[in-house]
Amino acid sequence: MGRADARRALAQESRRAAKSGGIRRLFTWKKLLGTFFGIVLLGMGAFGALYLYVDVPAANAMAERQSNVYKYSDGTVLARTGKGVNRQIVDLDEVPKKVQHAFVAAENKTFYKDQGVDLKGTTRALLSTVSGKGKQGGSTITQQYVKNYYLTQDPTVSRKLKELVISLKIDQQKSKDEILAGYINTAYYGRGASGIQAAAQAYYGVDAKDLNVSQGAYLASLLQAPSQYDWNSATPTGKKLVKERWAYTLRNMVEMDWLTESEKAKLKFAYPQKPKPAAGMEGQTGYLVEAANKELEKQGVTEEDREAGGWTFTLTVDKKRQQALEKAVDDQLESKLDREGSKVDATVQAGATSVDPKTGKVVALYGGEDYIKHYISNATRQDYQPASTFKPLVLASALENESTTQDGSLIGLNTVYDGTSKRPVVGSDTPFSPQNEDDRSYGPISVQKAMNSSVNSVFAQMIVDVTPSAAKQTALDLGVPDKNFPERPAVSLGTMNASTWDMAGAYATLDNHGRKVTPHILQSAEHRDRTVNPEKPKREQAISRASADTVTKALTGVVDAGSGSAANTSAYDAAGKTGTSEDNKSAWFAGYTPELTTVVALFGEGDGGRKQVSLTGTANSGRANGGGFPARIWADYTLGALGGGSGKTFDLQDVERGEVPAPPTPSDTPSEEPTESEEPTPSDTPSETPSETPSESPSSSAPPTDSPTVSTPPTSPELPPQPGEDDGQPGERPGGNGLLGE
Repeated sequence: MGRADARRALAQESRRAAKSGGIRRLFTWKKLLGTFFGIVLLGMGAFGALYLYVDVPAANAMAERQSNVYKYSDGTVLARTGKGVNRQIVDLDEVPKKVQHAFVAAENKTFYKDQGVDLKGTTRALLSTVSGKGKQGGSTITQQYVKNYYLTQDPTVSRKLKELVISLKIDQQKSKDEILAGYINTAYYGRGASGIQAAAQAYYGVDAKDLNVSQGAYLASLLQAPSQYDWNSATPTGKKLVKERWAYTLRNMVEMDWLTESEKAKLKFAYPQKPKPAAGMEGQTGYLVEAANKELEKQGVTEEDREAGGWTFTLTVDKKRQQALEKAVDDQLESKLDREGSKVDATVQAGATSVDPKTGKVVALYGGEDYIKHYISNATRQDYQPASTFKPLVLASALENESTTQDGSLIGLNTVYDGTSKRPVVGSDTPFSPQNEDDRSYGPISVQKAMNSSVNSVFAQMIVDVTPSAAKQTALDLGVPDKNFPERPAVSLGTMNASTWDMAGAYATLDNHGRKVTPHILQSAEHRDRTVNPEKPKREQAISRASADTVTKALTGVVDAGSGSAANTSAYDAAGKTGTSEDNKSAWFAGYTPELTTVVALFGEGDGGRKQVSLTGTANSGRANGGGFPARIWADYTLGALGGGSGKTFDLQDVERGEVPAPPTPSDTPSEEPTESEEPTPSDTPSETPSETPSESPSSSAPPTDSPTVSTPPTSPELPPQPGEDDGQPGERPGGNGLLGE
């Protein structure tokens, strides 16, 4: 290195050292410490000014709480709720001491010692609000009382700061007993109950003075999430969490010497009574409001928000179509039932959901006979099986996945299967040999005709050809919930659980040429201080148009010449599918026109909703299958909803006809030996997916297991389905194994 280079290097090193020294001089410990204390002093000064500026306000408008208004899509009023506050103030000395302690143990163990605020919790909540993460817990009982009694529920920074200041002042101005009394009398507990007296009545049917420790601990636990922790509507996760919260409360009581360990050991979880519908919710009103409220929860408007009042909720429900649906159920079902004199008729429950297939708007909904009489919505309940209304989804999956039969032929409407009753499926690790309706064997039969007559053996083989896992994925993509949904051949008969709402979404997607339709009932939610714009459902392509249109073509055959003939009329172009579940516990008709998709179902409900029972004998009509009452309700409603009919027709493209190879020799007679497959075990709970063990000794007349599953159609004509014939699975016909075929 030359001298010049050395001088340059030395100069650069000197500059770096000078710069580094400058930075160190700028960020010395003294300067950093001074800056920190300056910020702290500035914050203290700002808080001091805020403390002087913010006064304890008058009580908020809880006593003047506004009602909420629910409207039809045309703006006419459906219902008003919350006109008065369900609250009755009680003195603290009326509440048992241990129940008082339960609230403190659940919410704020240091309540009797603190200054009314939790700085760590408040800071955490402020940071959560600023970062957009929403509401965050951590407030003391004093802070929650201030929020309920003096402020609002708005999750804003300014409200949180006011809450902090007012809480400090209230703690100095009022005794702890006054604050605790104010808190338990103003808190919202769910079920429309504000205050401990209303909550005690709503959950246990007793006055607050008669609450025991276990009940008090449950009510105290509710305050963290009233809607999520209500035992009668909670999910399995919600039930688990509220039990954990209840146990946590009792442990804290022991820790604080408010309860002995031996007393705690004797306590059992206090299960609340069933909720009672609110007044003014008679008829279908309550079901519509309930459906809207569930959707509001998903959109971020909590029960606590709604109970504050002042909202206007506009639903997607069309008033005229809603009236048409109610009239159709009354004319085609209720007028024919003898609910007082017939044990069977007394168990019948109807449900329906009608959707605009272009938008997903729920235009009409039928939840049951009367919301006051039957609290469970039959439109949204998911505890029954959709039965053979699932078969079109098996076909959709076969088309979407370009599935082939066992001999490699592409599946389409002309593809021919062996329709022998009790025929063991080929190619499955799980044996399955379902019986057709009335144990009827069809021999070689096309997919189209098998759909018309809902031949169980055909669709059991088809789902094996598709694979149950692929069929399940298609169903999930179409909107069927993953509820008791095993990946086995038996699921071809619709043995999972789904609601009319769920199936309406799936069928609306088929109606919409495969583009996903998600039913929704909320059009808008407006408040003086807040407007919620419902999140628009995604409209991605769930399956291809060709697959969806091919299924629609198949389902027009069901209405024109199959088990859904009761829905057939020249007034509109229709496609649909019937279904009847095991032991005739539910009966379905799912159908659509180019403008409207509607699913109607009947459910056999006994023992106050705790048991599923057979619909057989409904209105003295024999087996109540999907092609009977549900199809007639559907047709009556659709005619009214479309104003007497419609000239629009299905615009179908690229319908897959399928391949037809040379036939095998079909079996001449069905197996007479009953199989053990799919024989459900009687139960008081919703039926589980049946066993899939095939008959141990198949008849020699059954097709060999290595024979192909397709053939050309038989030359002899097929018998048309008989009027009112069941196209579902199980029934109670003598001589069968419970798996008939709709």
